[in-house]
Amino acid sequence: MKVYNTLSRQKEEFVPLEAGKVKMYVCGPTVYNLIHIGNARPMMVFDTVRRYMEYKGYEVNYVSNFTDVDDKIIKKAVEEGVSAQEISQRYIEECKKDMAAMNVRPATVHPLATQEISGMLEMISTLVDKGFAYAVEDGTVYFRTRKFKEYGKLSHKNLDDLQAGHRDIKVTGEDKEDSLDFVLWKPKKEGEPYWESPWCNGRPGWHIECSVMAKKYLGEEIDIHAGGEDLIFPHHENEIAQSEACNGKIFAKYWIHNGFLNIDNKKMSKSEGNFFTVREIAEKYNLQVLRFFMLSAHYRSPLNFSAELMEAAKNGLERILNAAQNLQHLQKNTAVDMMTQEEAEIFAGSEAFVEKFEKSMDDDFNTADAISAVFELVKYCNTNVTEESSRELLEKLYQRLESLCDVLGLILAKEEEILDEEIEKLIAERQAARKEKNFARADEIRDILSEKGIILEDTREGVKWKRA
Repeated sequence: MKVYNTLSRQKEEFVPLEAGKVKMYVCGPTVYNLIHIGNARPMMVFDTVRRYMEYKGYEVNYVSNFTDVDDKIIKKAVEEGVSAQEISQRYIEECKKDMAAMNVRPATVHPLATQEISGMLEMISTLVDKGFAYAVEDGTVYFRTRKFKEYGKLSHKNLDDLQAGHRDIKVTGEDKEDSLDFVLWKPKKEGEPYWESPWCNGRPGWHIECSVMAKKYLGEEIDIHAGGEDLIFPHHENEIAQSEACNGKIFAKYWIHNGFLNIDNKKMSKSEGNFFTVREIAEKYNLQVLRFFMLSAHYRSPLNFSAELMEAAKNGLERILNAAQNLQHLQKNTAVDMMTQEEAEIFAGSEAFVEKFEKSMDDDFNTADAISAVFELVKYCNTNVTEESSRELLEKLYQRLESLCDVLGLILAKEEEILDEEIEKLIAERQAARKEKNFARADEIRDILSEKGIILEDTREGVKWKRA
């Protein structure tokens, strides 16, 4: 398996630090609002990487944090007149709902920055003791960027070039030794949440949070550190400097970054009016369509989102789901159980598409080519099965298709539409429950029907129903 490493700017053979195990850290969202489709891309991409690692037999310890203390969270809390904790907890729950709807598996651990402050104080103290960090009069603690000789190795930026230009990169602070030094701890402002420290009552800088959470849950050395390409500099660069200066070890072996998501060939922004949350997309499409769309391009490529491309993704996913549904329909209705010798050869022929799928995923998780292999398997199934096919062949082909789609996080099972006679039967049962004053069961049946898109109306003429 080859992985493109941002550190070396080339594909490298993936060799884990410990045989059969993968330690993977993915930077999670800052929780002050509903997640947008830009947040969704790394969630889906790295969930797919994790799924493929597990498919290959690795035990994956997957850690993805929530940044729950930040200027944006505090600003939102002030606007609403509530605590920062209330804002962050609300949007963590909403984010988890969206992740479930996108079929993104929960991480092994989802650490919260506010619960790891003691580890941050410990790491900052170590950096101060080692001479890599210093406190100034107001209690701010800075990292001495130039003291870490390999600074810039991930982003391939030169410190002298940064010094000469890029004013936006420099963090303000009159009392810094060097304009390129960055904040590890900062004093609180009026009304902000804070924690006690040896330097001042305040809160951590953003970069130190991930270094500490990765160390606590994965160790001083990890296999994969991942996130969006906008995090390469300064966030990931600073993480490397802090972690390696503190621990004296290589922090992460492989750095993987996904490309940007554009909307109609423009950068997504609220001012452009092209800003979409995952919830907004869910009003128009099943989020499986969004996932299929996201994986239809290589994760490192910039991806353009548009209504036309989403429609194409919807149609492509439908082809796969229809083929799966056909295999299941034939399974239920066939009279033949066991495969013939000819069918065994048909099934053996489908192995070629599994090999193509794995070859694509082994080449830096090329989901676009992997999806092509799935389409070829779909075509092969459609061509080679009939009403005379055996249940064994149909089941095995379905399982093969399901196994590959599961790596991509695509769910094959369509919700079967409830039939009219089933509705009438449930309504009759509800009426009987009401007569017996079993209102709990009556309400339960109403809820069951509601979930299936059936609306009940109690009228003088009796119960009437319609599809939503």
